[in-house]
Amino acid sequence: DGLSLLDRSGQGKTYSLVKGRRFKQMDVVEGELQVLITISGKNNKIRVYNLAWLKAKISKEPISAASGSEDTRLGRGAPPYMTIGDLEGCLHYKFINLDLIKFLPIALKHRIEVYAWAQKPYNKFMAFKSVPVFGKEPLIVDLAIEDDSKYKVVYGSNRGFHTIDLQSGVDRDIFLPRTNDSKDIEPQCIVVLPQSEGKKLLVCYDNEGAYVDTSSGVYKDVVLQWGELPSSVTYIDTGHVLGWGDRAIEIRDVHTGHLDGVFMHKSRSKLTYLCCRNDKVFFSNSLRNGSSHIYILTLNKPSLQRPLGSNFPALPQ
Repeated sequence: DGLSLLDRSGQGKTYSLVKGRRFKQMDVVEGELQVLITISGKNNKIRVYNLAWLKAKISKEPISAASGSEDTRLGRGAPPYMTIGDLEGCLHYKFINLDLIKFLPIALKHRIEVYAWAQKPYNKFMAFKSVPVFGKEPLIVDLAIEDDSKYKVVYGSNRGFHTIDLQSGVDRDIFLPRTNDSKDIEPQCIVVLPQSEGKKLLVCYDNEGAYVDTSSGVYKDVVLQWGELPSSVTYIDTGHVLGWGDRAIEIRDVHTGHLDGVFMHKSRSKLTYLCCRNDKVFFSNSLRNGSSHIYILTLNKPSLQRPLGSNFPALPQ
């Protein structure tokens, strides 16, 4: 368990940043915030790390905040990390970056908490809205903003996909897949489609995807069908959704579901999506000896690049 940095500029050297802590989800947020948002620790809390503090650990600069305490200040008074609220058992979050405001909806077992970033002098996420969820456990979450004014939480459960209007509190089912044996589904990904004013979604579950409206349900008689059951699905800014299967990585158009590219594995392997940077997608596979390979897929020319850092400890799953 722990957090490491892989340096792509040289021989794939890794730097240990945080030891003895398990990381379930993370996002690097640059620009104004300069933080690393994570779900981590044995209680699955939302911990937000200061990027300057992590950078100082790599460069070996003096760190006055070595204790990791929130009361210890670094540089301009920023703590090395902050824990959001007293939330425990966090299942998923989604960072929403708008021009003037940043949101962080967080899925817990029986409710969804929405936080907003408060600018100076606070420089932290503060509670914005809390909505209870009855009879359904939110497994993944997103936020749709309709016509720049109406806020709806979108979440996926083992039954389907749902919205909650943050003004009225109304919880609405927008898509309940029909399964042959009434088994639970596994929600994979929620995409608020570009240029849709926050009203159109692509929702992916199991090995399928459906196009739904946040108010009226299915609006397009098109089913996105993966060639095999993916272990993970993600949307990237090139306008594609990627599905990681045991035999191939599929690249599909987010608006139509058409297959735009495919990369075949040499052997069956469970791959884990890590992050995306411009047109490069990073993912890993775990080996039996506890180490991992890190791979880079360049989307303007789908090709698997040489593994980097093949002998460092496995990244958290």
